[in-house]
Amino acid sequence: MKKIFIVLVSFNFCFAYAQKVEDPTVMTVANIEVPLSEFLFLAQKDSEVDLLNKKSLENYVELFKNFKLKVAEAMSLRIQESLMFRDELSNYQAQLMASYLSDREGEVQEIRKVYERGKELLKLSHIIFLLPEISLPTDTLEVYTKAYNVYKRLMNGEDFTTIGQALEADENSGAHYADNDYLFPLQAPKVFEDVAYTMSEGEISAPVRTPVGFHIIRLNQRIADPGRVLVAHILIKASDDNDPDEEPVLLKIANEAYERIRKGEEFEKIAKEYSDDEHTREIGGVLPLFGLGTMVMPFEQAAFSLEQIGDVSAPVRTRFGYHILKLLDKREYPSYEEMEQSIYVTMKQGEWKHELSKTFDERQKAKFGYTFNQEAYNELLKLCEDYFPADTGFYNLAITMTKSLMRTKETNHLQDEFAEYVRLKASLSSKTYSGDMLNEMFLFFVREIMTELEKRDLENNQEFIQLINEYHDGILLFEVSSTRVWDKPVEEQAKLEKEWLEELNKKYKVDINWKVLNNLKNYLK
Repeated sequence: MKKIFIVLVSFNFCFAYAQKVEDPTVMTVANIEVPLSEFLFLAQKDSEVDLLNKKSLENYVELFKNFKLKVAEAMSLRIQESLMFRDELSNYQAQLMASYLSDREGEVQEIRKVYERGKELLKLSHIIFLLPEISLPTDTLEVYTKAYNVYKRLMNGEDFTTIGQALEADENSGAHYADNDYLFPLQAPKVFEDVAYTMSEGEISAPVRTPVGFHIIRLNQRIADPGRVLVAHILIKASDDNDPDEEPVLLKIANEAYERIRKGEEFEKIAKEYSDDEHTREIGGVLPLFGLGTMVMPFEQAAFSLEQIGDVSAPVRTRFGYHILKLLDKREYPSYEEMEQSIYVTMKQGEWKHELSKTFDERQKAKFGYTFNQEAYNELLKLCEDYFPADTGFYNLAITMTKSLMRTKETNHLQDEFAEYVRLKASLSSKTYSGDMLNEMFLFFVREIMTELEKRDLENNQEFIQLINEYHDGILLFEVSSTRVWDKPVEEQAKLEKEWLEELNKKYKVDINWKVLNNLKNYLK
């Protein structure tokens, strides 16, 4: 209810609205002047108000006056000085500013790309040649050479799995081999995922560098995401060491339970009697809804092979023991609306955050006349051949450089300024390759400068100021109206509202500038 009644003015903390000659006062209530800009801002948000229609204008002026009287009363009660008021207005200001410091449309485009990508899961194998934990170009060259030599062998027809397993077995190879059952969006380093999702089945990639090393990827299969299933299961648990001598006993018990279900006994009853899963036994073995990549492979295969609701599987062996599964529900791949928020949160927490802010960054660069000096940047990049950007050695050399690195219409930023920024904020980057870290730190550096310019620009942004003002008065309106009218019995509210307005009209002086209001056509765009 509170948000519904928050409709409306003077933001006195960070911004003050300076009236201009072309922004005359339309009303003075309790000695507080209301500029035309505020009146029009609120009136034009109401589609039912026709400011060029005399009757409609008079009705709105009356409503606006009453609203301002209530706000004046709230301020006389000093509600604006309360901790509640200050916190709520501050929170709104922060949220509103955040909306101006991002490009929501651009963010949605990037989130939707990830959502669409997730409709396919990738089965792949890869060989990784490990880099040192912190690496310089000289380190990467040696590792890349090893990776590229293996890539050439693969291109000449040698078997991927054979080479991968041989490298895995060789403790001195510095390489590992792995099969991935499924690759999901946002689970691997971005560059790895970007390459993998562009590949065709059977294709082998050239070496791909991630923070941990160089990967050679073979895409084995693309699988359409089958959605989610809800199953119940009965677990006949194996011992931790999977003693082969117990296998016949486990299978006998599992088959016994399965036969009883097949002959018509209730699954839930058998689960309570047989299942060793303490977490689900008493609820009939019901597990949370899940998709591929959540459970161990044999369990998933059995679950997704069940076709009709109510179907029950024969005993399925996993490393945990034998399972009997019953299909309770099947659901399609979740909608974009269901997944949008979780995708957004995941992207905000990792390297994908740069994708979310990409369109906003480009828009701000154009707005503030951004120019970049590649030559000056290359000089800093050259230092990365010998030093990691977070190292003292890098800083000691970079702080002596004074070429212009980037400019906006208003400011010039030198190499030494960026060096100081890297020294102070190196922890922002999780990159382990020196050049990657410098690139990411420069992204942060530019974004911070653009953000500060945009914040300063907001001081003169009338829409932003009016929205803060609107919320300011909206909180006051809600608090004072709740006390005087809305918290009272519904049947009494109309009478109380009328009496309250009569009281306010007597208590506070109101002057309405009808000369301006009757000539609004001269001010309307």
